[in-house]
Amino acid sequence: MEKHRGFPGRLAGTDHQFIIRRAAKDGATRLIVRERFRDRRPADRAADAAFMAALWDHFGEAPFVRGNLDAGRLSWLFGREVVPAEDPFDPQSYDALLRIDPACARASFPELFE
Repeated sequence: MEKHRGFPGRLAGTDHQFIIRRAAKDGATRLIVRERFRDRRPADRAADAAFMAALWDHFGEAPFVRGNLDAGRLSWLFGREVVPAEDPFDPQSYDALLRIDPACARASFPELFE
């Protein structure tokens, strides 16, 4: 599992984690598309925005390896702002390649791209 050095570990002042410390013995948690409803808590929306900002600052438009990025946090963006960068894509692999869809990210988080 690749570790992304310099990537923030969590949203400051909260328990919203962005990375994991070690690989699971039984394999990576599967990435899924999670629906973001309008009535989500402000702290959850702030965590999504902070995670998206960290991804953009760290990787930009270049493809990146999933590595030690938290599957739960990635799943809130997966299928929209973060998309597979390879075909076939294995959603249960630490070596899976992902990329940011800049148009979707700008539409979802306009405050990050001003």
